[in-house]
Amino acid sequence: MIFSRKRADAERQTRDERATPVPDQGDATPTLERGPYDISESYDDVQRLDLGSLHIPAIADVEVRVQADPQGVIQQVVLVHGDNALQLGVFAAPRSEGIWDEVREEIRQSLLRDGANAQEVAGEYGPELHAQVTTPDGPTNLRFVGIDGPRWMVRGVFQGPVATDPTMAGPLVECLDGLVVDRGQEAKPVREPLPLRLPREIADQAEAEAGDAAAAPRQV
Repeated sequence: MIFSRKRADAERQTRDERATPVPDQGDATPTLERGPYDISESYDDVQRLDLGSLHIPAIADVEVRVQADPQGVIQQVVLVHGDNALQLGVFAAPRSEGIWDEVREEIRQSLLRDGANAQEVAGEYGPELHAQVTTPDGPTNLRFVGIDGPRWMVRGVFQGPVATDPTMAGPLVECLDGLVVDRGQEAKPVREPLPLRLPREIADQAEAEAGDAAAAPRQV
């Protein structure tokens, strides 16, 4: 089922470095200049699509494509704007340290084993991976970014012209910077994908449509 809706080291830029100084209002909750944000932090009150662990801002001309199973559990989230796309994933991380450095190196080694050209580049979110892979449609450029948060990590994979020219990201960066992560309090294995689900009303609608299709008489 596919649902689509339109709407550590010196190089790393830490979340604290993205913080915006604000007057002391007696509130210890941090205010960040941009996200992704933790659900416990202060962030702008814009409309967001609630997918469980990820809340995605509704940005004009950005289409949210979600692939889910019949139970509404999401396997893939991709944001599309024109010729550019951003695939999102969110994972559990330990309380004491981030995991993007290790994950990035594992992705790099995997790409190299597959014969892809991969190199590490300093980007606006810290160290990134730029790679070119071979697909049935020909060579495809990818740009991997990672942001470590409190007990979670968001991974983004840019595809299209934006993979080689970050200045073309436009609304996709607005979505990434406006993400809100709701990790939950329960213990989870490090790197386990955090659960993503369709909003209840959309899952119910999809389930009803699937039931109607199954009940429809077959033409012979």
